[in-house]
Amino acid sequence: MKILIIGAEAAGMSAAAKARRSAPDATITVFEQGEVVSFGACGLPYFVGGSFDEPGYMAERSVEQFRASGIDLRTGHRVERIDAVAKLAVVTNLASGERFEQPYDKLMIATGASVVRPPVAGLELANVHFLKSMDDGLALRALAEHDAIQNVVVIGAGYIGLEVVEAMHHRGKQVRLVELADRVLAESFDSEMSDIIEAAIRRHDIALHLGERVEALEGEGAVTQVRTDKGVYPADLVVVATGVRPTTEFLADTGIERLANGAIVIDEQGRTSLPDVYAAGDCATVWHRVRQQAVYIPLATTANKIGRLVGENLCGAEKAFPGTLGSAGVRVLDVEAGRTGLGLREAEALGLDVKSVVIDDKNTTNYVPGQAPIRVKLVYEAGTKRLLGGQLAGGEGAVLRVDTLAAAIQGNLTTADLGMMDLVYAPPFARTWDALNVAGNVAK
Repeated sequence: MKILIIGAEAAGMSAAAKARRSAPDATITVFEQGEVVSFGACGLPYFVGGSFDEPGYMAERSVEQFRASGIDLRTGHRVERIDAVAKLAVVTNLASGERFEQPYDKLMIATGASVVRPPVAGLELANVHFLKSMDDGLALRALAEHDAIQNVVVIGAGYIGLEVVEAMHHRGKQVRLVELADRVLAESFDSEMSDIIEAAIRRHDIALHLGERVEALEGEGAVTQVRTDKGVYPADLVVVATGVRPTTEFLADTGIERLANGAIVIDEQGRTSLPDVYAAGDCATVWHRVRQQAVYIPLATTANKIGRLVGENLCGAEKAFPGTLGSAGVRVLDVEAGRTGLGLREAEALGLDVKSVVIDDKNTTNYVPGQAPIRVKLVYEAGTKRLLGGQLAGGEGAVLRVDTLAAAIQGNLTTADLGMMDLVYAPPFARTWDALNVAGNVAK
């Protein structure tokens, strides 16, 4: 059996490794356009900020290690198109320019996502960067280490944008964050959590511009200022973090089912609408356990899980992914924020009969040094009180409490169950009634 995988990051290499173990006699070929494989881009902001110095830490295994396991991994190869009827891929060797056809019996598409380039003049200027690839990270870190780079403007207040803000603040830069929406993390968190993050940003003397549109990046050769609809700001370095979109343009003529943003629609087994073609990772949808629909949530956790599952299914298994809750977390300076399941706005948009509760508490007992506020929001069914979602923001321990909420949602627990759940109590970690217990008991 000939297995072909396009893309050698989280989902693709998880699938390749599992397929190799599941079908020792199969021929497994992987094409990757870049030169770095099994790469975790989540570490990039921390590398740029100086939290660690070895970029290799962001790659789980090397090209040589995968090849030694019996996987024909070819970097520097771009798949131009797929012929789903003839079951072959048209591939270009980027080094030689040679173009050839690669047949397959089973195909997996794991091409990931590409950065969204906003319609802003000046993106081609020097010292304007995105942060997605290893090369991006190396270039941005080198600039961040220069004393001449002082004024840094970050465009976009999503997860990556906020992590870059922290990295540059840690480097001692004068940081300015510009966001088109009226609050940070507007796509992921409800306003009660955004408020806490925004307060932390301002508390650290970082200029925060919300509801502001970037119109142009300006300078002679290199960027020197950012022009918005409300002002002009100095900039020695600009980091654009305006999101990602699935890298699936090469599939346009195949008829494969995709969402409006290009994400490949897959079922619970990772299958696409084309025969013997699977997909996973940031190029594909994922089934949402609570929403009960295919959604686009590009997270490394689901990429790895579905990739592993697809690796088995390529070899004849019929494993099914139970669905995501979209669990995610972020640290912004001295604040943590995490979420899982549905936010209130999402639940209401689905037409669900829901209620929510927000409580403010502390993360430890009063006499523990470093005690910090913690805010909890629960979203639950009005009648049954079944938990549908939760969000936390505050001091240390906020994000890991999200794991408890994720388990509670997956187990179909109610707010009453949460209120009496036997959670750990010890002064350095929680109060006698943990904040989650309090939120569950307050929910009516």
